[in-house]
Amino acid sequence: MQLRSAGVCFVMLLLAALAPVRAQDVPGIEICTVEKTMERRTSCLQSNVDFLQKTITKLNLDHQQKLDAAARQIDALKMTVAGLQKTLGDLQTAQTKIAEDLKKKQDAPPPKDAK
Repeated sequence: MQLRSAGVCFVMLLLAALAPVRAQDVPGIEICTVEKTMERRTSCLQSNVDFLQKTITKLNLDHQQKLDAAARQIDALKMTVAGLQKTLGDLQTAQTKIAEDLKKKQDAPPPKDAK
């Protein structure tokens, strides 16, 4: 079984090595000074400008999305803080009321029938 899978891998590698390799035009900055004719140099420069404009547009969109997400997160955190502040205020009010009730009980005279 291992010999068979090794043979299949070898055949696939052999086919991949013999397959014609196609050149791909990868977008990016090109060196335009090597072009001899003015038309080709101009076309090369225009290609560079187009690439840079697309890159800037993409980066602006990415950064705007990140800023929008951060703003939404900040708003959510502000709401959470406001809720926590309200809860804290409610707890402090309840604590004050309990302390006042306890003080009243301590200051009150003991019942007369307690012997």
